[in-house]
Amino acid sequence: MKRSLLAFFVATIAGFALPSAASATIIEVGQTSTPVVAPTCPTGVSSSNCKIVLTRVTALETLSDGHAYPTTIKHAGEIVALTLGISAISSSSKTRKSDVSYLDKTYGGTPRAEVTVLRPYGPRSKYGWQVAANSNVIALQHYLGQVAQFPLTKPLAVVKGERIALTVPTWAPVLSFDLATSKFAYRQSRVTNCASPPGAPQAQLKIGEIAHYRCNYAGTRTEYTVTEITSPTPSS
Repeated sequence: MKRSLLAFFVATIAGFALPSAASATIIEVGQTSTPVVAPTCPTGVSSSNCKIVLTRVTALETLSDGHAYPTTIKHAGEIVALTLGISAISSSSKTRKSDVSYLDKTYGGTPRAEVTVLRPYGPRSKYGWQVAANSNVIALQHYLGQVAQFPLTKPLAVVKGERIALTVPTWAPVLSFDLATSKFAYRQSRVTNCASPPGAPQAQLKIGEIAHYRCNYAGTRTEYTVTEITSPTPSS
């Protein structure tokens, strides 16, 4: 009788003492109903007007499937991977080789990209974006024509309210264009001559660097998402 009562008492106390499970969650930040794709030129658009290449800037997705700032961090955690849709440039291997050679020479090297964590800076009416963290540089030349996921060599810690941008120090064919202007848009880390590629590098490459994103491109999507593992919620 006493032994049974003691066993019941211990079991009851243990039930109160054990914390509930606090699990991390895996989230694909930036993912909307339209999946990431390797960009192609729209039907009827000539190769000279096929604006699928992003050059020497940091790009921030501001609208995707009508969702404003889809890469906003909603829960603290760590970014562990980047998913990119990378265009094949051309279906002709000869044309592709020629185009890639030209882009390499013009924009300072082979296609590369990195993840950039941004936080808002300054008054809302004059928002700038400050670099909180950058990932390792990812080489893309072997992945043309693919949607590829790249694990980061070191996870990037993020907190609620930060945004995830894509930085291209050289060039990368990651833009889908001629989309619905009411549903898709992105901005670049520069303020003038928005109709032309940047004449000088304007990518945000240094921690703490601040830029204003005044070049807006409605109807264009930067084909990227990132994988976040959220931090587990501590018990009380």
